[in-house]
Amino acid sequence: MKKFVYLITLLTMSICDAGQPISLDNVHMNVVKTDACGVVNHETIFYFQQKNNMVSAEYTGGKIQQGFLVGRFDEKDHFLFSYCQLQIDGKLDNGASECEVSKDQDGKILLTEHFEWASRPGEFGVNVFKEL
Repeated sequence: MKKFVYLITLLTMSICDAGQPISLDNVHMNVVKTDACGVVNHETIFYFQQKNNMVSAEYTGGKIQQGFLVGRFDEKDHFLFSYCQLQIDGKLDNGASECEVSKDQDGKILLTEHFEWASRPGEFGVNVFKEL
């Protein structure tokens, strides 16, 4: 009987959690997969804030001296943002991204970012971020 109650509890938690949007408020992440033309990496730490549908983050580390992003959720688990960053070599870059937000098997938040550089015409790629 205890196993049955445990399974029902897990199922109920999964169903309830599935309908809730994922919040990025006070979430810290790093990049676990960097595209070849990307600059951020596992040493780059992102500090997210969210208020309603607006999302912002500051980031630093690795090749990034200071970076900022700001955007909005346009669907439950999909958001758009613009970013700008100053790299440690002094280069200033910027661009735009679309992200899908999900959770891995351990319940950690994942962002799959499809980015396009505005400061590097014709360069685009995919990065994956993971909650720390």
